[in-house]
Amino acid sequence: MDPMSIRLPSRRSRGPAPGLTGPARVDRRTKNLTKRLRPGDIAVIDHEDLDRVSAEALVACRPAAVVNASTSISGKYPNLGPEILVAAGIPLIDHAGPEAMEIKDGVTLTIEGGALTSEDHTLATGTLMDTEAVQDAMAVARAGMSDQLEAFAENTMEYLRQERDLLFDGVGVPDITTELDGRHVLIVVRGYHYKEDLQILRHYIREYRPILIGVDGGADALIEARHKPDLIVGDMDSVSDDALRSGAEIVVHAYRDGNAPGLERVRGLGVEPVVFPATGTSEDVAMLLADDKGAQLIVAVGTHVTLVEFLDKGRKGMASTFLTRLRVGSKLVDAKGVSQLYRARISLWSLVLMLAVGLFALGAALWSTDGGRALLQVLGARIDDLWSSIQGVF
Repeated sequence: MDPMSIRLPSRRSRGPAPGLTGPARVDRRTKNLTKRLRPGDIAVIDHEDLDRVSAEALVACRPAAVVNASTSISGKYPNLGPEILVAAGIPLIDHAGPEAMEIKDGVTLTIEGGALTSEDHTLATGTLMDTEAVQDAMAVARAGMSDQLEAFAENTMEYLRQERDLLFDGVGVPDITTELDGRHVLIVVRGYHYKEDLQILRHYIREYRPILIGVDGGADALIEARHKPDLIVGDMDSVSDDALRSGAEIVVHAYRDGNAPGLERVRGLGVEPVVFPATGTSEDVAMLLADDKGAQLIVAVGTHVTLVEFLDKGRKGMASTFLTRLRVGSKLVDAKGVSQLYRARISLWSLVLMLAVGLFALGAALWSTDGGRALLQVLGARIDDLWSSIQGVF
């Protein structure tokens, strides 16, 4: 065979293998699906503008493929999720339509190109997104960012009108038993690079012993990192029962009308929570609570910093997060900033003590052997001679 005729597979167009097959796992909420998704499953979701956190959660589950009934990149802004899936080598079937959500959970699916079939019946058809297609869609989305900036500004003003009493005067912040006044507070959201942030903050946590607040699944992130949360804040849709029973004080985030979807679940576990009605996100509620109760410093792990991250959260404009950060102001520090500014403090006396202990251990080890005792006697004689010489000079 002519070696020039051999065609190498292209990394840019890596797609599903011919006849890729696996059990379908169907859920409109990506967050819920990742709790039961297993390696080799085919994830079927309905997630317009697939965000980075959801994509990373999907990649961690190692599915055979991801089928999205909606458009993964609508063009509103350059969301990061599809790029992460494709870079991880997971085939992404995009815009499969509402028919995809009618697929029964557990049915064996076969993917060929963009077609989803089961027992020779085509159930839905989408578009296979490769690297080139994702890059083209991202370029279009970047060009449309101006519209999102306008929407961001409009929603910011609307949120300000709705929550000005809470933002400016703290009206509506409930009382809690956990003492935050004058303390450092560490707020953990299971978001961007939260595992790495918790790892690099371990010395800070050990030395300053901040109040640990987990926002929904952030409580489980703290427990996985071998820390015990003091407070758990959120609507309780992604936190485990074990975390809720850990002994932490629970603050249930409710809607402004008082409806709290997570309240019944918490009470069902025998825990009586505090209810905090607010329009913003649970992340915002945690920051406002810490600020109102007198926290000296608020360190944020896994939260949103850039405009794209705000939009990537999936809530229109993320106005609440923007204004909450303005309200908290100089108290708020991103975890990565702390890791770069903070260094574990070791005093001079600690270094001297460690050196003395090391020399004592070395001396004891040498004295326990005949050769070691002889060496120490020789060294002692040399030191005695040196000291005598110094005294002779002076």
